[in-house]
This record gives sequence, C-alpha cells and structure tokens, in this order.
Amino acid sequence: MDISLIIPAYNEEASIGLCLDMAIKNSKGKFKEIIVVDNASTDKTAEVAKQRPGVRVVQEDRKGTGHARQSGAEAASGEILAYIDADSHIPDDWVDKIERWFSNDPKLVFLSGAYRYHRHEITRYPAWFLDFVWWFSLPAYWVVGYMGNTGNCAIRANALREVGGFDRSILFYGDDTDVSRRLHKVGKTVWSMRFYNYSSPRRFEQAGLFTTYLTYLLNYWWPVLFHRPYTPGHHFIKGHKSAERSLSEH
Repeated sequence: MDISLIIPAYNEEASIGLCLDMAIKNSKGKFKEIIVVDNASTDKTAEVAKQRPGVRVVQEDRKGTGHARQSGAEAASGEILAYIDADSHIPDDWVDKIERWFSNDPKLVFLSGAYRYHRHEITRYPAWFLDFVWWFSLPAYWVVGYMGNTGNCAIRANALREVGGFDRSILFYGDDTDVSRRLHKVGKTVWSMRFYNYSSPRRFEQAGLFTTYLTYLLNYWWPVLFHRPYTPGHHFIKGHKSAERSLSEH
C-alpha cells in the first residue's frame, strides 16, 4: 500500500526537524514519500525540511490550511494520503494501523483520531487531562457519524478527488469537519481513539483550555449544521522551542 505523508508547515523551523526525524524513524521506510508544504513561511522551515533525506518541499504561498493540505494532495502520488501537523510526531505503529485499517476495509475512505500529550504538563492542566478531553468527542461522533482531525488522519486519494479535495476557502478552523462530512457521503469514515499521534500543547498554552476547547467545539458543529466554519479567519500558531522540547520527551 503506497502511503504519502503530507505535513503543512508555517514558520515551523523549531519543530519540523524533529517531526521529520520521528516520521522517518518510526515509519521504517514504509512511506512512499514525505512532503512538507511550506505555507508562506518567513523562517527557515523549508531549509530545515530539505536537510532530511527523501523529503520533498512543496511551496504554497497562499496562507491557509485548505490551500496547504490541497496542494500537498495534488503533489502526492500515494494511494493513501496521511496528514500530520509540523509540531507532531507519529508513534512506531502509526503506519501499521493505517495499512491494517485500509486493507481490511475497502469501503474506508477516512481514518482519524486524537492527539496525545504525554510526559509533560502545561500551564494549569496536566497532560492526562488534555488526553481525557478528547474522549468528549466520542458522543458527537456517535450521533453525527463523522469527525475528523486533519492533523492526524489518512484519506484514500481517489475518494478525496471524488469529493473535490480540501476546500481552499477554509483558512484554518473547520477544515477537518468539512472534509470528513463530504467523505462520509462517498464511503466509510472512522474516528478512533486508538489511532493517535503525539502533539505539542502550544495552542492550550497560548489560548487556554476553555477558549481552545470551545473554539474547536463550535468549529465542529458549525460545519455539521451550516456547512461553514464558525471562525472564518486564520489563527497562526508559530513553531517554537517548547514544542520541540515537549515532543523530544517521547
């Protein structure tokens, strides 16, 4: 099974190196290709990415996750398109899970799951509590039938093309719900707490737990009910040293 790993990145020079190192190490050579989409960075994100063997950098100067994810999809040649964020790293069984899920279920078009934040604490909230918060997503998934986290997902490339790809007009929030909603119409979508990657908690650090959780909650239900994000604009969270330190602890 050919799997392309796609990593959108905006000003992630502090995080992208470790992200790629862990992807290369823990995939055990199973990725057909690794693509970093440099989304109009003004730092050395592209230069750091190019230092890693076998990594291809695609330039996308139009800011926004919709542009970055779709440009990555158009540049990729894999049967399965796997997406992570530039401040994340994959566990050593992540690729195996993708292969197993998609091989065992030909109707599956979209697989997604949560982040984990292990071995560190942030602000006022222990890491285990942030993990627990993700479990509150399950009732919504059971009711609606689809849910996505585009920072931790895998998509059949032909299904993504069938639904028109990622919506380039979506700048940040809501792209995951939008694409999972459309993919749900053409095949099976799965949200599983067993499919996870590790990510930095920087968004909670910068905005706080309540604000961050409420923002994501609204931007899940708004696309479900009204087919558009609640938050229309872009919210940039740049890479920084704390993300690299926290991920290196895994």
